Amino acid sequence: MKKAEKTFFVENLTEELKSAKGIVLINYTGLSVKTQQSLQKRLKEVKAKMLIVKNTLLKRACEAAKINNQILTSDILTGQTALVIAEADPIAPLQVLGNFIKEFELPQIKVGLIEDSFKDKQSLVTISNLPGHDVLLGQLLGVLMAPSYGLIGTLNLNLQKLVHILKTKTKGGE
Repeated sequence: MKKAEKTFFVENLTEELKSAKGIVLINYTGLSVKTQQSLQKRLKEVKAKMLIVKNTLLKRACEAAKINNQILTSDILTGQTALVIAEADPIAPLQVLGNFIKEFELPQIKVGLIEDSFKDKQSLVTISNLPGHDVLLGQLLGVLMAPSYGLIGTLNLNLQKLVHILKTKTKGGE
């Protein structure tokens, strides 16, 4: 890349980082081109993208975007680094990464930011194993509705008992 291209790339990356809902740094060592393309396709389905970035350019863009300094340590910005940027839902790309890692055992998650909150590798792995947004909403709805279902069941049972008693009395009275 020429110097002008690098400057343009860093400026564009800075803008993307500023508007991102979630950012995850991964080490993509060992991924073949075919598996990289497969991962990129899966990420695109959840409105996220994977960019392979030189560590020095990533550091410049992160500094310009005023990203948390914990991401910019020399321990993290070593080796082959790719950047997963979530444009909408910050959790969905993590779940895609988690499923991809279970399937291929690659890439390795380094660190990330979820809505400007720094997350280490273990936190990101834990988040990636959570069920999807819709499943969590369904579970919450089930928990909220359980007491009312219990009440309805109790009331119906009492009504059934009353109907049974009345039927028994009318048959016995004839």
